[in-house]
Amino acid sequence: TMGSKEGLASLATAITEPGDVILAPNPSYPIHTFGFIIAGAAIRSVPTTPDEKYFEALERAMAFTVPRPKILVMNYPSNPTAETVDLAFYERVVDFAKSNDLWIISDLAYSELYYDGKPTVSILQVPGAKDVAIEFTSLSKTYSMAGWRMGFAVGNKKLIAAMTRVKSYLDYGAFTPIQAAACAALNGPQDIVEQNRKLYHRRRDVLIDSFGRAGWDIPKPAASMFAWAPLPPALAHMGSLEFSKQLLTHAKVAVAAGVGYGENGEGFVRIAMVENEQRIRQAARNIKSYLKSQGVNVPPSRED
Repeated sequence: TMGSKEGLASLATAITEPGDVILAPNPSYPIHTFGFIIAGAAIRSVPTTPDEKYFEALERAMAFTVPRPKILVMNYPSNPTAETVDLAFYERVVDFAKSNDLWIISDLAYSELYYDGKPTVSILQVPGAKDVAIEFTSLSKTYSMAGWRMGFAVGNKKLIAAMTRVKSYLDYGAFTPIQAAACAALNGPQDIVEQNRKLYHRRRDVLIDSFGRAGWDIPKPAASMFAWAPLPPALAHMGSLEFSKQLLTHAKVAVAAGVGYGENGEGFVRIAMVENEQRIRQAARNIKSYLKSQGVNVPPSRED
């Protein structure tokens, strides 16, 4: 596929009919919903939290939605929330899908960006998952190939065939030199994968520490290149969009408003760890000054 995003959109076109109901995470990366909306489907939201509330939401959706949902979209590690799951979670999801005649579409774009020695699991590790699931991944993050538009899908033969048929009408495949580069990345030395993981790990630790000392406590993400940050309690009344505008205007720091990923993202912002450690510390200093200007209590000044 030309990136996992294009693959997801092509698959949505291939297997969705107008009026179909799709279960999709909220908050979520936009393609997880809009790929199906463009194809004519209706979206029923499920939470991203991998706990009992997730399965309760699935049960309610199957019991009370007409027509019954036919596809479940998943994304772990999550964009934007950075939440992760274990194999036992996927086992329950696969069992649920088989019992309810659901297809599962899993987006594994951030599979190699995990921290603290806890590797990401794939839904295809579950025995029998290929009966109901397809999984997409991308080379953009793992091999620093953002913009090259290269990814692939593995899983159920029917879903792969349906996507392939649609793609045969839309494109002739990625530019051949990019395919060659992707083969070299996948088959060559994997040092870059560990280097990238360590790079983002350091950035994560610097962000959590420096922002915390600036007066903004942010949960430490276990994976992905994002931090999902609750608004500082004293400024939560602003909402995520206004808070994001204020940070950009007064602190010169750009974050993504959580509401842009769905209504359940309100009260949060997504911080992308794409800047180097020095720039992250500078952002923290600017944010500290902004929080002080808003009367937010911040820790005593210390050298960053």
